[in-house]
Amino acid sequence: MSDHHLPIDKNTTDLSQLKEILFSNNPLTVSAEAVNRINKCREYLDKKLSNSDELFYGINTGFGFLQNVQIDKAQLQQLQSNLIKSHACGMGEEVPTGIVKLMMALKIRSLSYGHSGVQMETVQRLADMYNNDLLPVIYTQGSLGASGDLAPLSHLSLPLLGLGEVNHAGKKMPAVEALKKFNWQPIELKSKEGLALINGTQFMSAYGIHNLERSDRLIKWATIISAISFEAFSCSTQPLHANIHAIRSHKGQVDTAAALRELLTGSEIATQKKTQVQDPYSFRCIPQVHGATKDTFDHVLSVFIKEINSVTDNPNIFPDDDLIMSGGNFHGQPLALTLDFLAIAMSELASISERRTYQLISGQRGLPLFLVKDPGLHSGLMIPQYTAAGIVSENKQLCTPASVDSIPSSNNQEDHVSMGANAATKCKRVVDNVEKVLAIELLTAVQALEYRRPLKTSPALEKIVTAFRKEVSFNESDRVLHDDMMKAVEFISEYNLEM
Repeated sequence: MSDHHLPIDKNTTDLSQLKEILFSNNPLTVSAEAVNRINKCREYLDKKLSNSDELFYGINTGFGFLQNVQIDKAQLQQLQSNLIKSHACGMGEEVPTGIVKLMMALKIRSLSYGHSGVQMETVQRLADMYNNDLLPVIYTQGSLGASGDLAPLSHLSLPLLGLGEVNHAGKKMPAVEALKKFNWQPIELKSKEGLALINGTQFMSAYGIHNLERSDRLIKWATIISAISFEAFSCSTQPLHANIHAIRSHKGQVDTAAALRELLTGSEIATQKKTQVQDPYSFRCIPQVHGATKDTFDHVLSVFIKEINSVTDNPNIFPDDDLIMSGGNFHGQPLALTLDFLAIAMSELASISERRTYQLISGQRGLPLFLVKDPGLHSGLMIPQYTAAGIVSENKQLCTPASVDSIPSSNNQEDHVSMGANAATKCKRVVDNVEKVLAIELLTAVQALEYRRPLKTSPALEKIVTAFRKEVSFNESDRVLHDDMMKAVEFISEYNLEM
């Protein structure tokens, strides 16, 4: 394990730190300042409950529709453990361990602000579990994205009680066995703690950050791959001129055009005289389409950075103001809307990509039909475009917004929900699909580029083409293209981008 620690403190967590959580084994440490805030809030709550018979939601009352049921002081700890057990109702696929790590880090961060009333022992156990690779088994289905991610966060919390399962060292095991291995006793939750653990948006937020990290990389790849296709289709560079984009100055559009100009610098193909007056939109409008996706990405990222640096459980405790107040910071509407927006924006990268693939295999611009030397006897790259088209169509179906849906729950007490959890998981499916469609375009574009030889594209693009050719050879005759397509996906996933 690295000696470099990721601090839980009051400084804003940004995307670079979140990437470190996703891709490193660096431990989390709770700062002294955060420890003081947590202890201060817990001490205030204990004193408040011992000196008052006032009802506070979920602290000494039931939950949801049962909010008016008063709980005896002797039963407050049982109330919290009952909450965790009864709400662990997840189903579906297991959440990937990388996203579980993010969920844990984000939950620790939210609790560290000192407005949740948890004991330090609980927060430290979450950090110890994170640092020792004890990752709770959590399921994708069960959250409505409104009272917080109740079911997923309950599964995250079960191991604190010695319940549920964890993944540890590549093996799934009962949490009680993992606790014994580390000589840890189950946590005895105090008042409010169960509610603090399972109210919150950490499932939606973790999926969103994962989707944003992947999207960031794929947006860069989309620009590179489209540049290779641009060259292979022998397109005019006129639509990339800075003057065009200066008079419609959306940042993403301007930046994408500039990136394409840089990628094409030094290209022999680009400087060749072109006979066509204009190119199809899928080439001519790359800056406008890709740029709009980039602008959407930036907006969605700003919302998620705000969210992960917030307190999203309920009730909220303000020791300095002597206030315990019930609110709705757990409602996932900001995330649901932006996750739907991100899914739509990313799906458009795949949509325009598939159109470029179609153009490249269509027998235009001096390229052979389906990019094979003997079409008819060989089908060449005919069918990868079918696959891309099917995936693009699936994305269109997945992009029906989840955030416009709502189903009342808890006997109509929780009568409007965000469905942000569904938005989060289906957005991931869209992003995964975008990678596949871009991989098919890359495979197709590099094949088409060979028919422009001996002319060369730019040094920047030739470097990528050369690296890709080490993994996938030129298609001389029909072969099992699934293998080539999967190698292209792997190439996009693992190649070290330097832009």
